[in-house]
Amino acid sequence: MRHVMLRTALLLASAATALTPAARAGTPPPAPPTAPQPRVPALARAWPVGVRPPVLRGWEPPATVYGPGHRGVDLAAPPGAGVRAVAAGRVLFAGRVAGRGVVSLELGGTDLRTTYEPVRASVRKGDEVGAGEVVGVVEPAGSHCGPTACVHWGLLRGGTYLNPLSLLPPWLLARGPSRLLPVVP
Repeated sequence: MRHVMLRTALLLASAATALTPAARAGTPPPAPPTAPQPRVPALARAWPVGVRPPVLRGWEPPATVYGPGHRGVDLAAPPGAGVRAVAAGRVLFAGRVAGRGVVSLELGGTDLRTTYEPVRASVRKGDEVGAGEVVGVVEPAGSHCGPTACVHWGLLRGGTYLNPLSLLPPWLLARGPSRLLPVVP
């Protein structure tokens, strides 16, 4: 009887090993399952640049933690244009990273933070800023958007990148004002 039980255990172990996919060197681990994230509140009161700037490249979330994607949106903006805080918050970082100016803000009353680059900061770490307040100016065109100057606008909750356009309420995303037309009988 003991021999039969041992043989059954070995067969089960062999079957489990055969059904388990082999690990491959160089393949990043899959992203761990996460609990559903709370939705992003539409608390922005202004676009970071302009009135409704063209989106040169949209948000493309990566399939895995280290996978390719675009972790923000690129907004067309001329060099020297003011970059505004989309909502009230506190400056977490204002300085240079990899040769580019970066400003990062913790949005008040939330677990969210926004980033703006390439920006020459006019604020310092710890400063409190209001919605629509200028935090810096767009630096000249760099390699991120090619020959066109732009601002890369990012949004994070913890270490998870989110679509920054989700911060904008519908009235800021709309193409233009509504117009009433005459009713023709």
